[in-house]
Formats: sequence, C-alpha cells, structure tokens
Amino acid sequence: MAEAVDPSLAPPVPDALPEGQAMQAVVALSQKRGSALTRFAVWAFGALFTFALSVAAYDFVVGLLARNVVLGWAAFALVVVAVTAGVILALREWAAFLRLGRLDGLRSRAVDARAAADLKSARRVVAGLVGLYGARADTAWGRARLAEREGEVMDADALLALAERELLATLDAEARLVIEGAARQVATVTALVPLALADVATAAVANLRMIRRIAEIYGGRSGSFGSLKLLRRVFGSLLAAGALALTDDMIGSVAGGGVLSKLSRRFGEGVVNGALTARVGVAAMELCRPMPFVALERPAVSSLVSRALAGLVPRG
Repeated sequence: MAEAVDPSLAPPVPDALPEGQAMQAVVALSQKRGSALTRFAVWAFGALFTFALSVAAYDFVVGLLARNVVLGWAAFALVVVAVTAGVILALREWAAFLRLGRLDGLRSRAVDARAAADLKSARRVVAGLVGLYGARADTAWGRARLAEREGEVMDADALLALAERELLATLDAEARLVIEGAARQVATVTALVPLALADVATAAVANLRMIRRIAEIYGGRSGSFGSLKLLRRVFGSLLAAGALALTDDMIGSVAGGGVLSKLSRRFGEGVVNGALTARVGVAAMELCRPMPFVALERPAVSSLVSRALAGLVPRG
C-alpha cells in the first residue's frame, strides 16, 4: 500500500513573475494614436471652438465699449494680455522643439564625422558643443580642459572622444542621479500604495518629469508638447528594440538571484517598474545626448537600479 503524502510538505507553488503593469500601462498610453479621421475631427472641433471664442470675445468687447468706455477698454486690455500669453506659450513650445532638434543635429554630425574620420567636421561638432554649453557653470572646468588640449589633437575620433569626456561626463552623472531618483519613486509607490491607478499615475508623471529633466541637463529644455513628443520617441525606440519586454534575465539582473521570490508580489512589481523606469531614463539619455556613448560607458540598468533601491531590496 502506498504511503500517504502530507500535502503540507509540498513546496509552495511559485507566483508568476512580476510584470511591471504600471509601466506597461504608461507605455501603452504613450503609443496610442488616433486614426487620421479622429485627428482631423479633433482639429476641426478645436478650430471651431477657437473661432467661436474669438467671435464671442470680440462681441463682448465691442458691446462693453458701447455701454461703458472704461469697462470696454479694460476688457480689451485683458483680451490682449490673454492673446499675448498664448503667443508666448506657443513661441516657447516652438523654441523647445528647436532645442531638441539642435541636439539631434549635433549627434548626427558627430556620428558622421567619426565615421568619415573628418577632422574639420569633428572640430565643427566640438565648436557646436562648446557653444551649446558656453554659459553653463557646470561645464566650465571641462571647457577649460578641452580648450587646453584641443589644438594638440589631430585625429577626428580622438577629438570627439576628448570632447565627450570633458563636456559630457558631468552631465551624464547628473542624468544618472535623476534616473535613480525616478526609479526609486516609482518602485516605492508601486510597492507601498495598493491602488492600481495611483502607481500608473505616479509612473507616468515620474517618467515624464525624468525625461524632461534629462533633456534640460543636456541643453534641450522642452516644453509640454516637446516633453510628450520626447516621451513617445523614447518609448517608441525601446519598443522597437524590444527593450521593454520582460524576461527572467532582466528581472534576475535587477533583483539579484531569486530575491524576488522572497518578496511580496507587490514589492516585486515595484522593483520591475523601477527597472523599466531606469531603462526609459537610459534611452532618454541616448536620445537627448548631443553625442552617442563612445568614449564614456553607457549606464547599466542593473547598477542604476541597485543604487536607486539600496536599502529597499533585502540582500542575502
């Protein structure tokens, strides 16, 4: 007769690996685009609303002028102030797109100059970088060192490497701190706040703020629409590369050899969301940086998350 088996002695059934649902939801939202008909309808309704508002404001000011000159001119002045503010905001957004385009242009020219080994093109790229950071105190020491050694370098690759080390090392360190802070915030909120909408909102806001701050660090201060466009570009590049696909390997590299199995699923979700936030931050660095990572090492997600979650994830 077979011996009876005690069910209590059976090993626990392992939970499914965390999926980083908050970050996956943010990615899905960022990549949603309406159909051409939907975009046309939004534009048409927006144009109609703007036109109706303009006519109403005109009728209001003219009618008030007819009844009371003082109040009419006050209303006219307020309309002028409102229109001026709108124009200023539009110009700021336009300038933000120009700044991001300038970074893209510098990065593209740096890649071309290195590929062609063109010293003159490399010097123009370096001059563009110096002009970009000429008024910033955090690059003053690097600009001075670059000015001392630039004339001695007669090789395009070496010159670009020198410029990258002297001008971008400090900025890379600032960007890494921003990424670590965002990853820590997303992981903590996911682990401690048991509300799905709360962690999705936190992940969305933290990632948008992180990307905007990284753009500012590298000289591409972005407005609201510029930040949203940059967010779409970052997530789009990660999706194209498959870098947002969750694998056991990635989770193991972040949590370190089975640590997730010792934690609650909620805490595991926090760790994965923090890791995905760090990946987004590194991708934002690559898109906002005026030069690709060549002379300096690209930040590793595992090391960023390890520093960001130091003290949150138990060791052992």
